[in-house]
Amino acid sequence: MDFQLSDAQCDLKKAAGRFAQEQMTSVAKQIEVSGEALSRNWLKRYAEMGFLGINVPESYGGMGLGNLEALLVLEEFAKVSSAVAFPIFESSVGPVRAVEHFASEPLKRRIIPKVCAGEMIVAVAMSEPNAGTALTDLKTRAEIVGDKIIINGNKRWCSGGGHSDAYVVYCRLSDAPGAKGIGAILVEKEMAGVSFGEQESLMGFRGIPSADIYLDSVEVPLDNLIVPAGGFPRLMEAFDLERCGNSTMALGQAAGALEDVLEYVQEREQFGKPIVEFQAVQLKLAEMTMKVEAARLLIHRAAVNSQNGLPSIYESSTAKCFTNEMSRDVTGIALQLMGGYGYSREYPMERRMRDAWGWGIAGGTIDIQKINIASALVGRRFDQRA
Repeated sequence: MDFQLSDAQCDLKKAAGRFAQEQMTSVAKQIEVSGEALSRNWLKRYAEMGFLGINVPESYGGMGLGNLEALLVLEEFAKVSSAVAFPIFESSVGPVRAVEHFASEPLKRRIIPKVCAGEMIVAVAMSEPNAGTALTDLKTRAEIVGDKIIINGNKRWCSGGGHSDAYVVYCRLSDAPGAKGIGAILVEKEMAGVSFGEQESLMGFRGIPSADIYLDSVEVPLDNLIVPAGGFPRLMEAFDLERCGNSTMALGQAAGALEDVLEYVQEREQFGKPIVEFQAVQLKLAEMTMKVEAARLLIHRAAVNSQNGLPSIYESSTAKCFTNEMSRDVTGIALQLMGGYGYSREYPMERRMRDAWGWGIAGGTIDIQKINIASALVGRRFDQRA
């Protein structure tokens, strides 16, 4: 058991941090004002720097590194903002990995290299108006007719909705009840019958588009089938990696807040001395640091134990649950330490806190992670409908 990063990992982390801080800080401020997603020009730049598809095999255009390396880079960008980190999240731990693990080889070859090159964005479309936490209640229906699939339904809370180029759509592919009838299909934005609702106005996550998706008799080639009916457990296996990404995005908010407030308390003077000299401030700094470090270790454990594959639901849910709660706590303390400056939109602290709350909702709520943890401990799933 080695808790030290290798020289190569340290170099990668430093390079990502330097690029994110020097190049993306001003971009993050612009995005917060405009609400617009990161431009395609920046996606191309990310690709040139090797920041997209870090843990995707080289044969599909990725860097061929491990999950830990991908999360190291993701954290550095998330320290700047969720919006500038989101393309890295989508390319390394997002739905494109379900394509990589489960789709046919022709579909992999057509989609994944474009994502790694910054030419395509793939989002996941899971939730529906009446199926969020109770995801197996989803109604979106797909029927295989010859060499095509016909899809009808609508999706809600899709991060990337209306902006991404393609969507991994969870849908019902048979009449089998619950999870047994669910699979996933890749639906491309320009296909006839695909439309979008208005962009959501959220508390945080500015620059991460979100909109309803409407699927009206959309004809999709049979080759776009990712997993057939009954493949829901496999999709959830891939989603365990996305939980690690969610955890890292939350970690980035807390770690960035800690860095900002550490600098602030050494510069800000009250009663004739820097406020870091007050014991109450010192205690808060120590508490924040312990929580950030503990969260990072939980995330890295899940990533390393996955051995470049897919993490366990126990380790990914533990990391997500702890980090989501920790991030809300740490960003709140940091905002309080900065007082009016923390509460001002001139500084990133209030944005960090708003985004921290969002990551505890996205990708499965905090309470659902606790149920996952309990299920793993006793070795069986709990029927929430009983």
